Amino acid sequence: MMEVAYVCEWERRPKSNHCPSIPLVCAWSCRNLIAFTTDLKNEDDEKDLSHMIHIIDTEHPWDVYSINSGHTEVISCLEWDQSGSRLLSADGDGQIKCWGMAEHLVNCWESTLGSAVEGDPIVALSWLHNGVKLALHVEKSGSTNFGEKFSRVKFSPSLTLFGGKPMEGWLAVTVSGLVTVSLMKPSGALLTAGESLCRLRGRVALADIAFTGGGNIVVAATDGSSSSPVQFYKVCVSVVNEKCRIDTELLPSLFMRCTTDPVRRDKYPAVTHLKFLTRENSEQVLLCASSQTGSIVECWSLRKEGLPVNNIFQHRSPVVGEKQPMILKWRILSATNDLDRVSAVALPKLPISISNTDLKVASDTKFCPGLGLALAFHDGSIQILHRLSLHTIGVFYGSASSGPSQRGGDDAAIKRQRTGGPTVHFKALQFSWTSLALVGVDNHGKLHMIRVSPSMGQIVDMNTLLRHLLFLLEYCMVTGYDWWDVLLHVQPGMVHSLVEKLHEEYMKQEAALQQVLSTRIVAVKASLCKLSSATSARACDFHAKLLLIAISSTLKSLLRPHLLNTPDKSPGDRLAEICAKNTDTDIDKVMINLKTEEFVLDASTLQSLQQLIQWVGDFVLYLLANLPNQGSIVRPGFGFLRDGPSLGMLREMMVVIRIWGLLKPGCLPIYTATSDNQDSMSLLFRLLTKLWLCSRDEGHPQDPDEPLIDECCLLPSQLLVPALDWLPISDGVICKLQSRHPLRLQFCRPCSLPGLNAGGQAEVFSRSPGSQRMDNLRCLHMGVCPTEDSKACTRCGCVTMLRSPNKTTAVKQWEQRWIKNCLCGGLWRRIPTTLS
Repeated sequence: MMEVAYVCEWERRPKSNHCPSIPLVCAWSCRNLIAFTTDLKNEDDEKDLSHMIHIIDTEHPWDVYSINSGHTEVISCLEWDQSGSRLLSADGDGQIKCWGMAEHLVNCWESTLGSAVEGDPIVALSWLHNGVKLALHVEKSGSTNFGEKFSRVKFSPSLTLFGGKPMEGWLAVTVSGLVTVSLMKPSGALLTAGESLCRLRGRVALADIAFTGGGNIVVAATDGSSSSPVQFYKVCVSVVNEKCRIDTELLPSLFMRCTTDPVRRDKYPAVTHLKFLTRENSEQVLLCASSQTGSIVECWSLRKEGLPVNNIFQHRSPVVGEKQPMILKWRILSATNDLDRVSAVALPKLPISISNTDLKVASDTKFCPGLGLALAFHDGSIQILHRLSLHTIGVFYGSASSGPSQRGGDDAAIKRQRTGGPTVHFKALQFSWTSLALVGVDNHGKLHMIRVSPSMGQIVDMNTLLRHLLFLLEYCMVTGYDWWDVLLHVQPGMVHSLVEKLHEEYMKQEAALQQVLSTRIVAVKASLCKLSSATSARACDFHAKLLLIAISSTLKSLLRPHLLNTPDKSPGDRLAEICAKNTDTDIDKVMINLKTEEFVLDASTLQSLQQLIQWVGDFVLYLLANLPNQGSIVRPGFGFLRDGPSLGMLREMMVVIRIWGLLKPGCLPIYTATSDNQDSMSLLFRLLTKLWLCSRDEGHPQDPDEPLIDECCLLPSQLLVPALDWLPISDGVICKLQSRHPLRLQFCRPCSLPGLNAGGQAEVFSRSPGSQRMDNLRCLHMGVCPTEDSKACTRCGCVTMLRSPNKTTAVKQWEQRWIKNCLCGGLWRRIPTTLS
């Protein structure tokens, strides 16, 4: 149901201690970056570590980047933007800072903008809404159309620029009842304004921010006393004459029900948690009131109700079309019984539709992601409650100090832990974006990654579990969110079925959507295949396919029509059409049918592309030479043997390279042949065409005939076959979590544990200590001990140099494609030169 995946702790320092009074905050981005604070203080350091922000990516939790934030008071808020690439931090002195990646690296951050409300602590912080909202329909999970499963909901941005483009910025609420807004102008300047939430300003101990579909902002605020009302305000932001304007309006308020209950009136004096259930739903709010020993949680909903009319007016004849006046009123949805003291609350980010039909289907299919909220308690346990009924649907009994979760009946272990001193518990808790994982920071500064079962421990058959995981993988594909937390629940035996089902669903989509998702689905398949030793070779094929698609689109983009009046089809489209129709095995005969003047490029440009051209030539040779070796053990390249579109793409590239070789012979791929007069490219094109003809019809692929296999058997005696040194190696933690045993990790110490597939992947991924290191994007050798600064992909492990060794326009065009993200869509992190 819930179990620890890994725990990452700080290296013990002799003169360090913890401050229990310091609150901790944690934030999880849609790109699986986690920002958090700790209460650790070191007596030897002048800088207080509790004022630092720590950022990790979930795949490399030990590679922590600690930001000396410059905050002078305790950090009270951390908020990621919708893209997961920028972070807001706020402190108890009213300082707000906006952090962005330096050189698009997840372990290099810098503060670019900021605002301040001097001396006024920030209690709530949020980015303005960009108007993008999706609804996930469990009822439609069996549909073949992604548009029905994940529908776009009409939602207005908080503020728009000319043409309807959403304006970026943030909004904060201070302890004195001030709301402050900072707007980021396209020029880079910052517009800032502040306004009181109401005319009579009062203390705000807790606040939260939500958004409405009409573009308004709703702020909930309380002074911290459960006997005081929880106030709600509508905030409207506008720009008038280049100045930011804020208008506020008081909305209906509520009193917690526990204060009206004679039994509990004085039992829970303080409101300790106040949160809207979702940031796009301002009509449902969660409240937690606590004492020193216990807590109670209530869920409230805002509803429209008819306004009762006085008896004097009831007998008046109604006007035609007159309707009963309506008012908005808060009604309690549900409440818990008395609980242990709550230390942290986490709300789900998955935008699951809560219509009656969707909730019924979710209950019938035991699909729980997005339906539960998490409460952490001071005894170290976590409970998952239904977000509407507040019924318990899952419990994590293991304390934050132990590795695996304890059984519900293991009361003795819990009692032993309690009597040993102060209980280790979570002070900050966050759900992942698919609600399949929880991250918690305990009162000793340790970070815990916890799996959350899609069925919350309910017994489901394998097909149902696969459907749940497939549904969430499709959601990540459509939204662009990272799917790392879904992989936490994929066992090696599920990989093949998930890959096949994902491909089937993808092929049922419209052609336009398939084109948009074409590279993303390949990246998802590659991530899945790495989880099993039986499919690790296919992971190599998917990485090679990503590189092939990228090289093909880049080389085709360099082609220009000879005449200024551009025809209906681009040179690249005509190339693909002619190569698809012409089945001739002679490369020169295929080349004759093309307008070679469209392929004319400068000699310097062609020469700068030689490394990419060499990769295409080497890959074709490798595929053909390994065709006879594909037996019971699947080897890298197997996935291409029946992939007609990819073989056709390679065939097109060979034709383009042949034409460019006539202009600049130095750009041709270099082969080591046993015969001086052998035309290597013609030989490879002929064999490649024969293989392509066997798999051209995807519905009825044919096995290669014996003469083709015999010719491929002779290739190693005619040409030197290249090694597989261009495949990226991932050193992430996901492959090490398949055994279900929690990992013990340390910040700043790379994980050296062997993965589940270490033996099965040895032939594919291993590198000898003295082997050349590769720049996987530029297809360059960096030497045995590279001295250049390098970066690696957080997802696939692809390594490339930070600085370009080539300054030509064509190479810059290639490198600019990957400045923010890797081929697979993963983020970049700087790595030491010894690891590159």
